[in-house]
Amino acid sequence: MTSGALIFQSVVLGLLLGGLYALLASGLTLYFGIMRVVMIAHSAFLILAAYLAWWSHTRFGVDPLLSLVVTVPLFFAAGVLLQRGLLSRLRPATLTMMSVLLTFAIAVIIEGLLGYAFTGTQRRIQLGYGTANLELFGARIAVVKLIAFGLAAAALLTLYLLLKRTTFGWALRATIQHPDAARLVGIDTNRVAGHGFGIGLATAAVGGTALALDTTIYPSLHWHWIGPLMAIIVVGGLGSVPGAAAAAMVLGLTQSLLQIPLNTTWAQTVFYLALLATLAFRPQGFFGGRLAQRF
Repeated sequence: MTSGALIFQSVVLGLLLGGLYALLASGLTLYFGIMRVVMIAHSAFLILAAYLAWWSHTRFGVDPLLSLVVTVPLFFAAGVLLQRGLLSRLRPATLTMMSVLLTFAIAVIIEGLLGYAFTGTQRRIQLGYGTANLELFGARIAVVKLIAFGLAAAALLTLYLLLKRTTFGWALRATIQHPDAARLVGIDTNRVAGHGFGIGLATAAVGGTALALDTTIYPSLHWHWIGPLMAIIVVGGLGSVPGAAAAAMVLGLTQSLLQIPLNTTWAQTVFYLALLATLAFRPQGFFGGRLAQRF
């Protein structure tokens, strides 16, 4: 019989995992909301950020969290260049389809470069606090998971305040909701789209660093992540950042609870079952609609 302590621990771990999923899915939601671009390479940039955190720690002894000082601005600039230099040149009529092919190619290139630079050997950051645990009502929670959740929560709060409390955030939300109307009121939607892509890729820098704290990484790991993240943004409602966050928390919690009777591999099928149910019964997403409009 499953003990109450085990269930409680699974709930806590599910919420922590859901927070990380929410951060990673928010970037994908921004891409689609801004230009209807399906960014297959998002998870590849996520693993690239994880490798940069590992490399800075191994080479210079720098704490992975300090690598964010470099990787966040670097990824923001890369996102702006990617949108302005490549994606903005695609024809609007075939933008979504061609963006899949283009970003798929970018993902493969990043994977190849990582394999060339670091080989296919699995890497893991060895931290002094990597094995530390906290006890909470009988549940043992790894400190690195709490740090990763805190990092994700801080990034999501920053993104929320940026979108809700700043002039740029209002312009970005207007561009997502109705780009033609945004242009009519004087918003430079091309500039806003470029910066929005930069912000989306910056979330990958934060998420990749959080992931590197407690995960073994290798160049092809990004294929493991892209499926669940795509499922999250569809279930949450394409273009809805709060919808994606809500879906991430629910699916992360469900995955963690299913790991009790099932193994990790089978538990992850919850993402694909949720994706199938969404496409069959509510294509607009279960957490979009009014929630997205209020945001």
